[in-house]
Amino acid sequence: MSTSWQDPDAVSLMLDDCKTWAVVGLSGNPTRTAYRIAELLQERGKKIVPIHPSAPVVLGEQGYASLADVPFPVEVVDVFRRSESAGEFADQAVQVGAKGVWFQLGVIDEDAFARTAEAGVAMVMDTCPAIEWNRRAGS
Repeated sequence: MSTSWQDPDAVSLMLDDCKTWAVVGLSGNPTRTAYRIAELLQERGKKIVPIHPSAPVVLGEQGYASLADVPFPVEVVDVFRRSESAGEFADQAVQVGAKGVWFQLGVIDEDAFARTAEAGVAMVMDTCPAIEWNRRAGS
């Protein structure tokens, strides 16, 4: 594991300063991890924006088929996709002006990390907001 993938400053920026989180792969299925993390984000005061091809309303928030379709600024793009599919969403996050990209536990794309960092956008990989909030509570 590369600790640079979980830079504490990048984690703090997203958890503390960013309020609007697009959740890529979020559907209305409450048994999915994306749904549970979106609930946690809402509990922590974040506005969630579901990004899913069918654009469902999830947890009371209107979904959109793509990041480009969201008609307001998104600060963090939280990606629940397999590693081989995740990089395109990091690139889209840069294109829409997001401040941060978060790849969930097990999602790793070193090339996407390099591209995102080169564009000046904070990024973390292979962790979860729940893990990071719990880590803080334990310190």
